[in-house]
Amino acid sequence: MINRELIRTKIVQLTYAYYQNGSKNIENAEKELLLSLSKAYDLYNLLLDLIVAVTKEETQRVEQLSVRNKREGKEEPSTKFIFNRFAVQLQENKALNSFNEDKNMSWNDDKDFVRSLCNKIEQSDTYKEYMASPESDYEADREVWRKLYRQLIEDNEDLDRLLEEKSLYWNDDKEVVDTFVLKTIKRFDPKAKGNQELLPEYKDEDDREFARKLFRATILNANEYQRYMSEASRNWDFSRLAYMDIVIMQIAIAELLNFPNIPVSVSINEYVDMAKRYSTPRSGGYINGMLDAIARHLVDTGKLLKPIAPRPERANYADRRQQNGGRQNGGYQNGGYQNEGYAKPVRFVHKPKPEEAEEGQEKEIQTQGNEAQEESKE
Repeated sequence: MINRELIRTKIVQLTYAYYQNGSKNIENAEKELLLSLSKAYDLYNLLLDLIVAVTKEETQRVEQLSVRNKREGKEEPSTKFIFNRFAVQLQENKALNSFNEDKNMSWNDDKDFVRSLCNKIEQSDTYKEYMASPESDYEADREVWRKLYRQLIEDNEDLDRLLEEKSLYWNDDKEVVDTFVLKTIKRFDPKAKGNQELLPEYKDEDDREFARKLFRATILNANEYQRYMSEASRNWDFSRLAYMDIVIMQIAIAELLNFPNIPVSVSINEYVDMAKRYSTPRSGGYINGMLDAIARHLVDTGKLLKPIAPRPERANYADRRQQNGGRQNGGYQNGGYQNEGYAKPVRFVHKPKPEEAEEGQEKEIQTQGNEAQEESKE
């Protein structure tokens, strides 16, 4: 379940925290990274269990309504939703029950939220159409839960706040984890019954090793990667770059140099997207050009043995230069992968806290990189 996208995101967060907190213990930082990733898998199981919790709440409601209707001589309430075949199979799933029991996870302490979610489900058109439909088979039962999840759980501000209170690790995880929950719902097979396999924590050991190796390379080779950035940004004052930009580029360079099977374009595009999410509005275009220039320099000097796409046509490059006031981005000539041009040399302000963008932060990164190297040798 834990994929490369989530791993990269966690490494950006942990690397940033590593420098901001003044940590000098790479072993502890690595443990924190792996713990953070394991928490994402906890969330995956907890969100699956939310379907079970809703079904249990609805069962109590139907039972109470049934007793009242019998007393008042009214028609028995429908049991279609509480005996939804997919939800019953999920409730009996051995892997889910075992995991939640081991982790002591449940929705028992959040019954108000579960009740509120049940109310929203009962009021939804999806629920009403399902209950009114004469169709009754496993496919329809599974599909109604896929729709309800997308409509009422995937984008739920109350749930987001609740999860944030439960664990700080889940602040940025839910969007990715939601995709895996929906994938799991779609994969459920009635023939598997309670033995239906859930997604594993890691697809294979390679992904776990990818996390360890990328994080260590980022920290231990900080000076070298910083030098490449500095040379590629000769037209800028390096100390005025957004702190998050430095962290993102440092990790991107580590990936370029240490994972020969990942194409250059894939790595660059991943970290450009990361910059758009976590740094300044103009960081995506700037980092795109910087990383392209650095990658080409590393290829030209024999440090990076990967194929790289040809530079864009000269006319296109001239158009981009004109869009940016006729300036060229950095010491190396830039090509770029994503079609968004290059940012002008401006003073970036770090997004979360302006006071964090203090002068000389890049020196702190270099210093701690040295310290981490010394520590790893001991």
